[in-house]
Amino acid sequence: MLLMAFRKVLQTMFVLFIVSVASFSLLKLAPGDPVEIMLGSEYSVEAHAALVHKLGLDQPLVTQYLDWLGNFVTGDWGTSYIARADIFTYAFVEALPVTLTLAAFSLGLAIVLGVPLGVLSAVKKDTAWDAGAAVFALTGTAFPSFFLGILLIWIFGVKFGLFPVMGFVPPWHDFWGGLYHMILPAITLSTYFIAMIVRLTRATLVEVLAQPYIAAARARGEPGWRVVWVHGLRNIAMPLVTIIGLQLGTLLQGAVLTETVFSLPGAGQMITSAVLGREYGVVQAGVVMTATLFVLVNLAVDLAYPFLDPRLRPR
Repeated sequence: MLLMAFRKVLQTMFVLFIVSVASFSLLKLAPGDPVEIMLGSEYSVEAHAALVHKLGLDQPLVTQYLDWLGNFVTGDWGTSYIARADIFTYAFVEALPVTLTLAAFSLGLAIVLGVPLGVLSAVKKDTAWDAGAAVFALTGTAFPSFFLGILLIWIFGVKFGLFPVMGFVPPWHDFWGGLYHMILPAITLSTYFIAMIVRLTRATLVEVLAQPYIAAARARGEPGWRVVWVHGLRNIAMPLVTIIGLQLGTLLQGAVLTETVFSLPGAGQMITSAVLGREYGVVQAGVVMTATLFVLVNLAVDLAYPFLDPRLRPR
């Protein structure tokens, strides 16, 4: 098992290397001159050349990448000329915790609501409960997150005044205040994933409940809740964990729109502002940071398989 874990870690490092090379190269092809934006509307040719040399933009592309990679690994991510802050502090210390908080609340809400609804739909197959869950799943996947966010703001924030419509309160400083501010963004971001988990749980559990070992468990007189939640749910854990891990990229993509709609100072809004301002250093840091998060989650999913299914454990 240790050898398998070592191989997975090496694969992860190789994937991150490819992502860093690709993102660094593609950003160099982006239109516009970041040096001109940094200098403003009025500057001299000498000032432009001096800043280009200072930033190392007159070096070969390979040299620029190696310099950037060495600095990035050591925590020197440069300085944001718009935010006037160190990029490492701006991205990793300030923006990333906001995005992780939003993702954690959204994913937790999706699991807490999606799994029970999927189980209910599978157990009550071909009933009104099943039809209602199917309608909810289709509606949830059809609603764009930005439209749902605006709708929730208008109904629950503006019309009834029940929830705040913007701003972020760190839950590690004020848990209940942070939870209160995160309710609407979490609902907005998690609706699609709730619907997806409902459909996946229902489809896999219906197949599992038709297996002979489920009939044997019922014949032994085991309670119905144990048959479903222990014997049944245990055997759908692998596809459920897999789809949750694979959908993390979609979750982060949805976080960009959600953070913009609710004015959350997260990594998504940071990257959006950096793209509009052509802050390639901030964009590069944000892309590599989110890619690392995505790859690490999928690594954790791969390493969890032997614990979820004993048949995958080395003998």
